Formats: sequence, C-alpha cells, structure tokens
Amino acid sequence: MNQHTTATTPTAEELLAELRALDDPKMRAVNERHGNDFGVNLTKLRAIAKRLKKQPKLASELWATGDTAARLLAILVCRPQQFGEDELDTMLRAASIPKVHDWLVNYVVKKTPHAKALRLRWFDDPDPVVASAGWQLTTELVGKAPDGLSLENLLDRIEADMLAAPDRLQWAMNETLANIGIEHPRLRSRALDIGERLEVLKDYPTPPNCTSPFAPIWITEIVRRREAADA
Repeated sequence: MNQHTTATTPTAEELLAELRALDDPKMRAVNERHGNDFGVNLTKLRAIAKRLKKQPKLASELWATGDTAARLLAILVCRPQQFGEDELDTMLRAASIPKVHDWLVNYVVKKTPHAKALRLRWFDDPDPVVASAGWQLTTELVGKAPDGLSLENLLDRIEADMLAAPDRLQWAMNETLANIGIEHPRLRSRALDIGERLEVLKDYPTPPNCTSPFAPIWITEIVRRREAADA
C-alpha cells in the first residue's frame, strides 16, 4: 500500500500549529526589520509544501487564516489557475506583508491568464503597494513581451514620479527602469541618465558579490556579464 496516497492530509489548523512551532524569535526580529511578521525558516516552510504537494482547497483555507507563514505556504501549495481575476485582486489588496505580496505576484499572478488584465488594473491604483504589483508585472513584459508597451512613456513616468514614490512603488519602478536599460540597447543611455540624475537607491547597502540595485550600476553590470558570456 502506498503510504503517500493514504496519509491523512493535515487541516489548516494543524498546519498553523506546525508553523507556529517553527517560529524562531531571532529570525522574526530580522524579518520584522523588512516589514515581514513571521519567523519561520523559508527552507523549512518549502519542505512542508513539498510534503503536501498541490492542494487547492487547503491553500484557500490556509490563506483565509490571515497568518503570514500560512499564506506563504498557501501560495506554494495552490494551483494558480484556481483563482479568478477578481479573487486575485482581493488577495493582492490583502497581502500587505512584503514577502506575501512578492510571492503572490511572482508565484501565482504571473502564472495565470489574468496577469495582463491585472497589470492594467493595478498600474495606476491609488494604493502605492497595489500599484507596485502593476509595475512588477510591467517589468516582466519589458524583457519577454515588450511589443504592447510604450517603453518611452514608461521612462517618462519613471523620470517624473520615481523619486517621490513610496518605498515599495519606488523599488518596483526602479526595477522597470533597470530592465529597460538592460533589455533595450536603444534606450540604455536614457535609462542610465535617469538613474544617474535621480540617484534612487544609490546608497543602498549591498552585500559583497551582489549587484547594487542602483540602476546605472545594475544595468552596466548585467550588460557587461552578458557581453562577456557572448564573447
């Protein structure tokens, strides 16, 4: 008898208790400095997800708990196609914790047929956190499917608005700026110029062997690596 097919699936409450038992106060303190209110090691959380495999119903129940670690687990065990456009919009607006927001956009929204519509829906949202998701989805298109974008208009918007944008929206706009500079040589000099003049994230602390998020350094380094690989 296959034990994997007969084992009882834990309930959302049982998983919530398991996650709470894994909560490390030191890790929580580190995460809280970045706005994330959980202390579960993500490697251990991913191991739980691997054990559970894909479980759409359980994912919905875990999300409904409102617990951050449980929502991260929900994202890993859900099937992106189980969610409709309006449901994803509601979830995104409830995902105020940065890690939940990022995982929801990258692991769920980007894998659904609703990504295009949601990009347009969120891009100019008055909530800067919601708008940042629209910019994240825009960055995805800059490299993979730019034909439907006006890259020049995006640079105009970044030039006008990025410096005064709230942190998370600013970060997302900066990512779009860097990707335009990396992926589109004809616009590279303008992207570099905007980055140099605005100086957004110029002094961001960057660990050794990591690329600075300051757009001019980011663009220059990635282009250098690609050119070296092609040489």
